[in-house]
Amino acid sequence: MHCYNCQTEINLTGQPSRSATCPKCSAYLRCCSNCRFYDLNAHNQCREPQAEWVTDKEMANFCDFFEAATKLADKDTARTEKARRKLDELFKKK
Repeated sequence: MHCYNCQTEINLTGQPSRSATCPKCSAYLRCCSNCRFYDLNAHNQCREPQAEWVTDKEMANFCDFFEAATKLADKDTARTEKARRKLDELFKKK
């Protein structure tokens, strides 16, 4: 798995414990941001329909459905910035 925060590759056998942290940046490993079901566009930001709402997606939690993400999250900042510029232009005063 990779740390959601610093993208460090972490080799684990099994799932991380609730208290496990990244050796490089100390971010929690068992959190929504590191889960394969985490999706900003999904209901409750989770593709697992039975999962309960978690307020802080970067804090360790006890979710029974947690599965470590096997690939890095797609952080397409260029696409996001382009969309934001278009939105700003739309509402720009002339």
